[in-house]
Formats: sequence, structure tokens, C-alpha cells
Amino acid sequence: MDTVRWIISTAPEIFLLLAVAIGTILGRVRIRGFAVGTTACILIVSVLLGQLGSFAFPPLLRVILFSLFVFTIGYRSGPEFFASLSVRTLAQVAMALVLGGTGLVVVLLFAHGFRLDPGTASGIAAGALTQSSVIGTASGALAQLGLSKDVLSQQEANIAAGYAVTYVLGYILTLLFVPFVAPKLMRIDLKAEAKKLEAELAGGEPPKTENLSYRKFQARAYRVTAGAGRTVKSIEEEIGSRTVVERIVRQGSDIEPHLETELEAGDDIVIAGRTAVIVAAKPIIGTEIDADEILKAVPGNVLEVLVDNRHLHGRSIQEIATRVGTDARGVFLRALTRMGREVPLSADTRIYVGDVMTLVGSTRNIERAAKAIGQILRSGDRADIAFLAAGIAAGLLAGLVSFRIGGVALTLGGGGGALIAGLVCGWLRSRKPTMGALPPAAQQTLSDLGLGGFIAAIGLGNGAAAWAAIQAHGLFLVGMGLVITLVPLIVATLFAFYVLRMNPVVTCGALAGAMTVDAAVTGACEVAESQTPVLGVAVPYAVGNVVLTVLGPIIVAATYSG
Repeated sequence: MDTVRWIISTAPEIFLLLAVAIGTILGRVRIRGFAVGTTACILIVSVLLGQLGSFAFPPLLRVILFSLFVFTIGYRSGPEFFASLSVRTLAQVAMALVLGGTGLVVVLLFAHGFRLDPGTASGIAAGALTQSSVIGTASGALAQLGLSKDVLSQQEANIAAGYAVTYVLGYILTLLFVPFVAPKLMRIDLKAEAKKLEAELAGGEPPKTENLSYRKFQARAYRVTAGAGRTVKSIEEEIGSRTVVERIVRQGSDIEPHLETELEAGDDIVIAGRTAVIVAAKPIIGTEIDADEILKAVPGNVLEVLVDNRHLHGRSIQEIATRVGTDARGVFLRALTRMGREVPLSADTRIYVGDVMTLVGSTRNIERAAKAIGQILRSGDRADIAFLAAGIAAGLLAGLVSFRIGGVALTLGGGGGALIAGLVCGWLRSRKPTMGALPPAAQQTLSDLGLGGFIAAIGLGNGAAAWAAIQAHGLFLVGMGLVITLVPLIVATLFAFYVLRMNPVVTCGALAGAMTVDAAVTGACEVAESQTPVLGVAVPYAVGNVVLTVLGPIIVAATYSG
């Protein structure tokens, strides 16, 4: 033990990294499809390791780690959050606000009814509402109160204890509520409603597999005989299925394939589109030829495009195709993903900022269409560290501003400031794609390392006190956590279905999004035997991340008695 204590006093960062490593491994373990989650496991492991001795980490380390995490959350949610402030998605925004507001009211009722301290109230809110970032924003708000070191440490220990006891329960309850309880409250059969929604999206026809994705994109070369004297536009319209004439070679020279360009006998042309369509184009154009050289000049490609054009937010694919117009010639939508999950495709499927379109076509055509939709995601992009550092610095500076209400200084704190900065920076990036690159892989790394390191520092630094609080008040905290999780979910479900008249399948996805529990979306999709619940996730997820995160300072201000 002497050696362990020496390591703790000399290099406590070793145990911090061990807690992150062990907690992450345990968080990935699934038992019958269920996993506790990385964040909860890191906290539990760090609290247990905290029993080995007294750990001391500089406040600067925790501030930087949490700022990296919460800035990334804001950056990721920024385009969706600002785009959600529109009439087309107002119902989903309202549902997310009702859920967060109800959670706040229930927490404050418990806090004042049972005289809970700010740390305990914030901890059970973070766990029961499954929003880990509340730990950081509440800790930052407590640090602004001028508390003594011992009192502040005890408050942070209470946050850790409240979170550790209620998070797993809140997570499990949300997983069960969304696919099983919510449909019963709405008195619907989720599977049957999903089939109805799929039929609506497919224009009233039963959905077929081929409706959900396009077949392989190809380009073929033909020598014009039957099509001589006809325009490019008439040829494309007769072949149909959005086939496009990509290249015209006339007597060895390239002719620009405008819609009004008239084809001549002997022209060699390249047409591109779905395989089944272009192989049947011979009677319309002429003889198919083996022309490797002219085909090589039309490179096919598959690119992912991030939707960041706010004017497209909430519009259907059909509406977007009309708005993009001729820029969409020769470009096919092969897949659409939202929050990492594939969305069913039909003409009526609505697109939201933050969605990722997988486009198929020639490189030239995709790049032309992408300008009207968003930005192409390229794996070679590097993170703009200057933009990241400056953004976080601006957020931390904004977090220093405070307003006094009575005897309490109400402030965003460093965490809240970093969140707002992330939202603004993410939005700026969506408006000017040439600045502030932060690729998805970099976002995930910063988020995981920032939150994991921060949680480990909290658990190690307050392990003994947190364990004592869990032993003393564990069952009491569990009971409050159960109510704080279920009441907002019940109220939000009834409000969305009976007041907002939202589609019940979309409502289930929206509940999972507002609680920021990704696994609940998967559960709803499995019960529905459909991907349609994913349609309701994006907007509530963005709003929920922001609303629940800012609850930390509000709870501290409302429960602190001086």
C-alpha cells in the first residue's frame, strides 16, 4: 500500500488514465444486448479507486477536460440547434423543452421538499435525466459561490454520489419506456403505426426494399444512331429515372452536354444512372460501344455530404430536389443517416440539418449538387486547432460573466460558456465550411476523452466522500431518481401525442432524442421492426443536449441557501 500511496501522491494522473481505460472497457460489455455505458462505468471505477488514497488534481485540468467535452457537444449540435428554430420543427422543439422543464420542476420539488443541498440535487438531475454534462456545469456553478475547499469538495462528492446511484436506473428506465410504455400511453401498436408511416412515406404503397436505396450507379458509352437529331433533354426524359448524359464526343472533340444540345449521328456519348435503366437505353440512343477512354473521363464516386443548408431543414426529399433543380442532374441519393442511423428513404422523407447524405454519381455532378446542400465530408480533413482553442477560450471568458439575483450570483460558468461557444462555432462552420474544421472522428475523441477524464477526476478526488454518501442515502436517491426519470417522460409523451398531435412513431424517437439516450432509439426501431422512429431524433437531441446541460447552474442557483 505504501507504493500505491506514493504513486497517488507523485503521479495521480496514472490512476486517472487507468479509470478511463477500465471504465471504457467495462462500458462496452453487453449482457443480452444491454450495456451500462462508458460514463457510468468510469465514475464507478474512479470512486472505487478513490478509496485507495487522497487524490488531488489541479482545477485547471478539470476545466480543460470538461471544456473540450462540452464545446464538442455544442459544436456537433450547433447547426441542428439553430436550424430547429423554425416552424417546420416547432413541435419537436416544444416537446424537448417540456421534457427538460418538467425534469427541472420535479428536481426542485424534491430539493425543497427534502432540503437537498445543491450538489445532491444536481447529481440526481444529471443521472436521472441521463445528461452527464450537468455534472460539469453544476460543479462550475458551485465553484463560483466562494465556498471553502472542504465544503466544495463535499458538494462535488454529493454530485458524484447522486449521479452514480441514479444514472444506471435512468438509463434503463428510458430504454424500457420509449419502446414499451410510451406506445401504451398513446394507446397504439408501435409496429402497426410504423407500417402506416412507411406506407405514407412511400406514397400510400407498401414499402419495397428497392424504394429504400438506389441500385448500383453506372456509366456506359453509346454511339448515336436512333437518337440523332434529338436534344439531350428529350433523351434523358425518355430514358427516365433521372439518367443524365455526362459526355458528348463529336469527331474527337468534346461538346458540352447542355440540355438543349442536339445529338448528331456518330456522336459518342456517355450516360450515367441506375444500372437497370441505362442498360435498356440502346433503342433510344444507338449501339453500345466499348470506349474505355471516354468512360475514364467520367469518374464515378460515392461521397458523404453533411446537410448544413438551413433553408433545407425540415423539407422533404422531393421539395429539396425541386429547390436544387438542375444542380441535382446525375446525382442519386443512396442512403441517408441521422445520428449514425439509416433513415428510410422516400419522396416525403424530411431532411434535417446535421443529416448525412450518401450521394452517388460522377465526381463533378456530386460536387455541384453538394454546394446547394452542405459540405462534403472528407476523411483527410484535419481539425482546426486554432479555431477550437479560440472558441473554447471565448466560451470560458463568457462564463465569467455573472448576474446577481438576491444573494446568488447566476452565471453560465466555464461549462455553460464553452457550450454556447460550441453552438456558435458549429453554426459558423456550417455557414462557412472553409473555417473551423473538426471532423467527426476528432469530435468523438475529444468528447470521449474530455468527459471520461473529467468524470474520473471527480470520482478519484471525491471517492471516499461519494462512497459514504451512497451508503448513507443510496435507496433514498434511487427513489427520487425513479420519479425524476419517469415523470418528464410521461408528461412529454402525453403532451406530444394529445396536444401537439405528433405522429406516435416520431414521438418515440423524439423522446429518446430529448433524453439523449441513443440506445432507446435502437429499442424503438427493434419493436417497430422499422427505422421510422429515427425520423424524430435529430431536433430533440440537439435541443435536449443544450436544455439539460444548462440545468446545472439553474439547480445550483435555485437550491443554494448561502
